[in-house]
Amino acid sequence: MSHAFPAIRLARHHPLAYGNDSTPKAPPVFRYALHALIVLILTPLTQIGGIAYLVALAASRGWGLRRLPAKFAIFLLCYAGATFTASLAAPIFGRVPLSCVADAADRLVVRSPIYCLLNRNYVTPDVRDLAKALAAHIDKEFPGTVTVALDANFPFLNGFPLLPHLSHADGKKLDFAYYYKDADGAFLNGATRSPIGYFAFEQPAPGDELPCEGRNDWLTTRWNFDALQPLFPAYRIEEQRTSAAIGWLTSEGVARFGLQKIFIEPHLKNALGITDSHVRFQGCRAARHDDHIHIQVE
Repeated sequence: MSHAFPAIRLARHHPLAYGNDSTPKAPPVFRYALHALIVLILTPLTQIGGIAYLVALAASRGWGLRRLPAKFAIFLLCYAGATFTASLAAPIFGRVPLSCVADAADRLVVRSPIYCLLNRNYVTPDVRDLAKALAAHIDKEFPGTVTVALDANFPFLNGFPLLPHLSHADGKKLDFAYYYKDADGAFLNGATRSPIGYFAFEQPAPGDELPCEGRNDWLTTRWNFDALQPLFPAYRIEEQRTSAAIGWLTSEGVARFGLQKIFIEPHLKNALGITDSHVRFQGCRAARHDDHIHIQVE
């Protein structure tokens, strides 16, 4: 029995003993690498999320927080505070947020709250005014119609990329969803084929113009997502509203707001009978534009 007590004491102090403070932790290099990886993910995804994470990390250490739920709660508070602060500070730098909170009377809506949660809803005042004027025009021509906005820009810093977009980096770009109808031809107000408005493509018909056919670019964001396409509802573009929107953009948008370019796929441009020179093909390295309309101003 006397020999058992040293064994018990030894077991209690063993590094692998349950509840022992000396339980091995990951080497500092791995913890630093993990923190760096999180910052590298949050920064291109949200622009300000990496900074919020570092502030939350410092606060957690300063307050001696060790439990993961408490640390995560601190991060959420820091991120929410940073997002709110960004909405107040962005106008100083020439950008304003498109609101993700819409009521029944609003005719311009952002497709999902995720765009605001990720700070991807910022534009210059001119682009905001253009978007509102477009929505008002379509509502006048087709009463009750909602115009849906998608990705815009981050709140700060010209040149900061809004991945996976190649050009949404200065507040002067904005994507709109197409207007859709169901298989029976009934208009679907405010609907998109995918939950976020992207990646549900209008497939070209045989004989359509395919400028990227046969190319195998390795550095590209022109992803087809073939496996996803059967998962989306069989909506089709509603030609009247879509044509009216592009017609307004190439006339009033150009004259009043300095619209410079519109990107849609050539096969849709041809199908809609569009000939205006402001409507262009974005190139084979950029994302497909038969799931959304891209506009940019000077």
